[in-house]
Amino acid sequence: MTQVSERSTTLSSASAAERGRAAALTAAFLRGALAAGLGLGTLAVLVIAAWISSPYSDSGAGGALHIAAALWLLAHGAELVRPDTLSGVPAPIGVVPLLVVALPVWLVYRSSRDALEPDAGRPQLTALGGLCTVAGGYLLVGAAVVVYARGGPLTTDTLGTALRLPVVPVLSAAAGVWVASGRPLRPLLDRLPGLRSPDAGDAEGAGAAVAAGRRRRAVVVMRSATAGAAVLLGGGLVLVVGSLIWHADAAQESFLQLAAAWSGRVAVLLLSLALLPNAAVWGASYALGPGFALGTSATVTPLAVTGPAALPPFPLLAAVPAEGPGMAVTWAAGAVPLLTGLTIAWFTVRVAAPPYAERDEAWSARETALATALAGAGCAVLTAALAALAGGPLGTARLVEFGPVWWLTGVAALAWTVGIGVPAALLVRAWRLRERRATDEQGEADEVGDVTEAGKTDEASEASETKEVDEVDEVNDGSGTDSADPATAKRPWWRRLPWRRGEAAAEKDVPVESANEDVPPTLDGTEPAEAPYDFLPVDDWHDRDTQEARWAAIKQASGGLMTDFPPAPPTPEPESGPQPEPKLATTPKPKLKPEPEAPTKPEPKPEPKPEPEAKAAD
Repeated sequence: MTQVSERSTTLSSASAAERGRAAALTAAFLRGALAAGLGLGTLAVLVIAAWISSPYSDSGAGGALHIAAALWLLAHGAELVRPDTLSGVPAPIGVVPLLVVALPVWLVYRSSRDALEPDAGRPQLTALGGLCTVAGGYLLVGAAVVVYARGGPLTTDTLGTALRLPVVPVLSAAAGVWVASGRPLRPLLDRLPGLRSPDAGDAEGAGAAVAAGRRRRAVVVMRSATAGAAVLLGGGLVLVVGSLIWHADAAQESFLQLAAAWSGRVAVLLLSLALLPNAAVWGASYALGPGFALGTSATVTPLAVTGPAALPPFPLLAAVPAEGPGMAVTWAAGAVPLLTGLTIAWFTVRVAAPPYAERDEAWSARETALATALAGAGCAVLTAALAALAGGPLGTARLVEFGPVWWLTGVAALAWTVGIGVPAALLVRAWRLRERRATDEQGEADEVGDVTEAGKTDEASEASETKEVDEVDEVNDGSGTDSADPATAKRPWWRRLPWRRGEAAAEKDVPVESANEDVPPTLDGTEPAEAPYDFLPVDDWHDRDTQEARWAAIKQASGGLMTDFPPAPPTPEPESGPQPEPKLATTPKPKLKPEPEAPTKPEPKPEPKPEPEAKAAD
C-alpha cells in the first residue's frame, strides 16, 4: 500500500510539472502570435484611416486591408509586385522602409524576452524553447497573412516571401532570449578561434586569465563597432536633413505636387518619415565615397553626379545634388567617415589605455591596433548590411536599381575606419602612456626634492638655532661663557629668538629653583630642571607701536579699504596763568584710646634670713 501511494505521489508531481511546462510553452506561443497581430493591426489602422479620409477612394475596406497585409509583408523583407500599371508590365517594389521594419523587430524582441521571465507556479523555459515557441506563433500568423495578401492590389511571390519572412522573427526572438538570459557572451565567443575557455585543470591558471582577457577584448570590439556605425548613420542623417534645408523649395514643390488633399499629404508625410532611416543609410554611403544609384544610369557621389537621374516626385529625392562636378560643400561630407574612425579609436583606447590605469595594465600596441581593426571591420559589416536593406527596385527599366551598392559601401567603410582608426588609436595610446610616464617621473622628482629640501631645512634650522644661542650668550655676558649653562642650553627655541635677548639676559639671574617653584615633582620625587610649559609674553601685543604695525599690514592686504589707525588721544596741556593751589582736605585725627596699663607683677618679698642660734650662754 505504501509503495502504491508513493508511486502515485511521484506520478502526480511529474504530471503537474509537465502541465506547467506545457502551459509555459503555450503562453510563449501566444505571445508570438500576439506580437504579429499587434504589428499587423497597427498598419491596418493607419491604412484604414487613410482610406476613410481619402476623397477619391478607388476600392473598399477589403482593398485597404489587403494593402495593410502587403505592407506588413514588405516590412519583413518581402518584395511586392504592382500588377496594374499604365504600361501593363508588373512593377516590383523592393525598397523596404526601415522604420516600418523596427515595429515587428521590437514586438518580437519584447515577446521573447518576457517569455523567459519566470511566472508564479510555472517552470522557466529554456532559451531554445522560448525562441522556438515565440517565433513559431509569429510565423503561424505570417503564413495566414501571405495567403490573404495574394488576391490584393499588391501581390507577393509566395516562395520568396516564405524564405524571407522567418528572418525577422527568428533574429529578433534570439536577441530577446539572449538579453533575458543575462547577455551571455561565452557560448558565442568560445566558438571563435583563440577565445575558447581553458581546460578544467587549468581553470585557475594562466589560461583562464588569458581567455578572460580575450573575451573582454571581443566585447570592446563589438562596442566600438556599434558606436562607429551609429556615428556613421547619424552623420548620414545630418547630411540628408541639411540637403533638404538647402533644397527646401524643391522639396516643398514635390510635396504639394503628390497630393492636393490634406489626407494625401499626411500619407506622403508618414511615408517620408518611414523612409528617413533609408535616407540616412544613403547619406552614409554618399559620405563614404561610393554614393548611391538613382536608376541604372545615374550615380551620386561627393565628387560628381554622373548621368541623368530618374527622379520620381518625392520630397526626400529633392535633396539630391544637381548633376555635375562636386563642390567644396559636397567634399565636406568626408568629415563623417573621419569622425567615425576617430570614434572607433576612442572607444577602443578608453579600455586599452585608460587614463588612470597603471602602465602594466595597458594593452600593447599590437593588441590595440588589432582591436581597432576588428572594430572597423565590424562597423563595415553593419554598414553593408544596412545598405543592402535600404535599397531595392522601384519599378522596371531605369528604376530597377535604386540605392547604394552594399559591397562597395562595405569596402569603403572598412578602408575609412581601419585607415583612420588604427593610427589614431596608436597615437592616443602613446599620448596617454606618455602622460602617465611624465606624471610618474614628476612624482618621483617631487619625492626626492622633498627629502632634499627637508634635509637642507633641518641643517639651516640647526645652524640658525646655534647662531641665536651664541648671540643670546654674548648678550648675557659678552664673552660667550654662558653657553655651557644648563639652563640656557635647555631653553626652548622661541626663547632664543633675537628679539628676546633682553628676556634671555634677564633670565640669567633667575635661579632655577625660583622658576620651578610651582612645578609639581616628578614620579620619582625629584623636581624637574625647568618648567614643562613656557608661553610667549603678551605685553608687546598691546603695545601701541605693535598695534599700528599690525593695522598697517591689514590695510595693505585689504587694498586700501581699511582706514588709518586712530591717532592717540592728545595729552591735555596746563593752562597759562597762576593757578590756585588746591586745598588739601584735612581729615580729623581719630582720638586714641588710652592703652590699658599692663599689670605689674608683684615683686617677690625677700625671705627672712634665719637668725643665728642663740649662744649657749643664754
